[in-house]
Amino acid sequence: MTDDLSFNSLKIDPGKVSGQIETWVKEEVFSIMRKKGVVLGISGGIDSSVCAAICTKALGKEKVLGIFMPEKESEKDTNLLGRKVADHLGIETVMEDITPILKAAGCYERRDDGIKMTVPEYDHNWRSKVILPNILDSDRLNISQLVTRSPEGVETIKRMNTPSYHQIVAASNFKQRTRKMVEYYHAERLNYAVVGTPNRLEYDLGFFVKNGDGAADIKPIAHLYKTQVYQLAEHYGIPEEIRKRPPTTDTYSLPQTQEEFYFSLPYDKMDLSLYAFNKGRSSEELAKVLGISIEQANRVFRDIKSKIKISEFLHLPPLVFH
Repeated sequence: MTDDLSFNSLKIDPGKVSGQIETWVKEEVFSIMRKKGVVLGISGGIDSSVCAAICTKALGKEKVLGIFMPEKESEKDTNLLGRKVADHLGIETVMEDITPILKAAGCYERRDDGIKMTVPEYDHNWRSKVILPNILDSDRLNISQLVTRSPEGVETIKRMNTPSYHQIVAASNFKQRTRKMVEYYHAERLNYAVVGTPNRLEYDLGFFVKNGDGAADIKPIAHLYKTQVYQLAEHYGIPEEIRKRPPTTDTYSLPQTQEEFYFSLPYDKMDLSLYAFNKGRSSEELAKVLGISIEQANRVFRDIKSKIKISEFLHLPPLVFH
């Protein structure tokens, strides 16, 4: 008999699961890769915090290096919360402001040029972000929109054309790729491995930048739904401020949640939706649990299927002719 679908479907035994992951990390880093420790970027978010806790418990705090990599558009509390995690775990950290690298690469200028394709009056004094409409609100194509805010505080939301969208995203991706470059510098300097921090939502649905935050030597929580990562965070005693912080992208100059940018639903509902999809559960079951219509549940499943299809390219290794 199939168990009823519910949010309890995502409950785990944190002590058991954490122990299994810690054993795996220790084996992979020390025995398989023969590295002396690990480095990882610490953003003040739940995923990097839990990965840092796992690695600290598995390898010892002296074998973990946390890297803060802010830039001029980072959220103000990112470093503060990241520091709280590092202090809680007792690990060594380094600060790497990546703003000069991004300026030299033309990240901000190229992105702003992409925004001007949609909002010609935009300049560096404005702020912006890219959002997706809530998938439950309409059966139309889930197309990204550009939000801009003028220095006077006037906000506009406009649909972008394809060249504008692609240029904005391509330029913004300099941030993730630069951070990964810095991580690998420190990893090679110390003969350490690089830790990737995606959870299952991000990993399965392609919420990462290829050769950016998608690059890593080890990914300890890619099999865990975001809800389960929060359960581990409580188990490891991650500071409450971090556990209560909404998941963010920390990519655009306006504050932006992951829900706005990519998932279109709160993470707990998206978790259960992906779980239901992976388990072959029906849209009727999902609709009942989430309190939505069957048609809305079908939209969610279609969106998941589409994102999984798009993510296939992101997961591909370089193709070699044989």
